Amino acid sequence: MRRHNLATLLGHVHRSGGVSRAQLTERMALNRSTIGDLVRQLDDLALVSQEVPEAGATSRAGVGRPSLDVIPDPQSVIVLAAELGVDMLEVARVGLGGSVLERLSRPTPLDHDPGALADLLVDMAQALLAAADPGSRLVGISVAVPGVVNDVDGVVRFAPNLGWSDVDFRASLAERLGGDARVRLGNDAELGALAEHIRGAGRSHSHLVYLSADVGVGGGVIVEGQPMRGASGYAGEVGHQRFDGGETRCRCGNLGCWETEIGSYAVADAVGCPQHQMHLLQEYLRPGMPVTPELRRLGQHLGVGLGGLVNVFNPEVIILGGVLRWVLPLVREEVHDALVTWALPAPAQEAEIVVPGLGGDSVIIGAAELAFGDLLADPVATLQRVERTPSLS
Repeated sequence: MRRHNLATLLGHVHRSGGVSRAQLTERMALNRSTIGDLVRQLDDLALVSQEVPEAGATSRAGVGRPSLDVIPDPQSVIVLAAELGVDMLEVARVGLGGSVLERLSRPTPLDHDPGALADLLVDMAQALLAAADPGSRLVGISVAVPGVVNDVDGVVRFAPNLGWSDVDFRASLAERLGGDARVRLGNDAELGALAEHIRGAGRSHSHLVYLSADVGVGGGVIVEGQPMRGASGYAGEVGHQRFDGGETRCRCGNLGCWETEIGSYAVADAVGCPQHQMHLLQEYLRPGMPVTPELRRLGQHLGVGLGGLVNVFNPEVIILGGVLRWVLPLVREEVHDALVTWALPAPAQEAEIVVPGLGGDSVIIGAAELAFGDLLADPVATLQRVERTPSLS
């Protein structure tokens, strides 16, 4: 029970970025002395520190007596989080509390060879670890993949935009990293939804849909505050729903998938950005730029598809990530009009369409949350394991 309470308390501190002992007492329904003992144990483990609130802070344990703030230590324990994109690989060192401490980005190999990508990711991970604080403890490694990932074995079952089918990328990474490296893989949209729910635009909502939109389009769904994963973790492939009238062949092999109508290549075509210069796409989508008829049509297609998601999931908020976060401000009216035309009135009235609160970091921060999973489930056992494991650097 004590270890459960310790994990619960650490979770509150990690997700809030700092919380008072008085608030912890209220949230966990434990007495002040028990909370104090738990905080001291986490302090002894160098996971948190305690600070007196600044003058004027509202958190109080009693009249005239400030309640100590419990702050996560972002340098003491870290994770490595990677976002594997079609064109770019990004790896970040993230500290407890969700702070991105350092990141590296590299173009992905053009052929998306799994072995070459694993080698590149490991090189970037080693560089980030070499620059970390000498006292940092690595407690997890995770990778967000734009494809269908099996929950049990971590095999990438299908990632059409990478050209992958049944690729055991987790095993490839673990073999290269050596030691007792515990690598986790997750779908990029699922992890984006998780991050936005914990730290971003969905923080105050229990029902949300997050769209991760690059070349492909995936969806992450939160229901009653919990990720909706499906039987094996395959839920959320909304980009492969059939779009009426779509005539473009999708990389999955089907004709007319929704992602062929609203993905980054479709956006580039709509604004006249050459596909060999996709790194400049944001420049074509700056606020105040002239909106082409083709982009307005894309906004309508986006709104129709979102209307279908509203009918199925009845979310409080839909968060448009990836390239769609640049598209929405330019065609918000077209998206809204198409959505309310297609969606049923009752759920449409409840759904707000927004851009991510975490900007372009939703997926990589979600990957970090996945990597922190072991620590947040059992901090004592995880740190004992880490102390027995040689540093990857």
